[in-house]
Amino acid sequence: MNKKLLVSGLLIGTLLLSILVLTSANVKDNFGGWGMGQGLPGMGMMGSSMMGSGGIALKEPVDSEKAEELVNDYLKTSGLEGISLAELMEFDTHFYVETREDQSGKYAQEFILDKRTGSISPEIGPNMMWNIKYGHMGGMMMGYSSEASDKPSVSPEDSIKIANDYLKGKNSGETAAEPHEFYGYYTLHTLKDGKIVGMLSVNSVTGQVWYHTWHGNFVGMKSVDGHAHRN
Repeated sequence: MNKKLLVSGLLIGTLLLSILVLTSANVKDNFGGWGMGQGLPGMGMMGSSMMGSGGIALKEPVDSEKAEELVNDYLKTSGLEGISLAELMEFDTHFYVETREDQSGKYAQEFILDKRTGSISPEIGPNMMWNIKYGHMGGMMMGYSSEASDKPSVSPEDSIKIANDYLKGKNSGETAAEPHEFYGYYTLHTLKDGKIVGMLSVNSVTGQVWYHTWHGNFVGMKSVDGHAHRN
């Protein structure tokens, strides 16, 4: 049993170290025009293995109503007290989930729900690497403490400008929408011709940009306040 635990620990440690190395290799100064927009090398394979694609396929793909039910059950049984569903975005193969702290009103974590299996897991990218309160790396790779989240050097207004400068540099035709503030970063929807097409995150300490390249085509969105949006 001890051998199995040791091997499992080594495998997990190796995986996290690999993510750290790959991410660090892609970090460039956002103000130089690059940021993290390309994601990690091999993101397709890594994304599918880390974002809830495992498990047994269901008879019917998960729809938005079932997804909301699964997320609420997950939050109740996972020990994440005081955290509730804030937003549910549907893409081709999965749902992107935003959660929010009940007491502070601040966004907490991002999750991915696989439509095929109904499995839920933390989203890769900024949620794991930049989230200094809930992330797997706790913001370690950026070298800042949890105090940085209380007084971020990048304001919400700054994050919109940084995001738009980045998108302009990529000639994507996209613009940034309202930022959602997490612990250590902001996540913003991106729009094209007035329609949601994707999202990106802006680090609230360094101003670096990370485009979420793994989502695919946007289908629709539902917020807990009842607001729904479909392209």
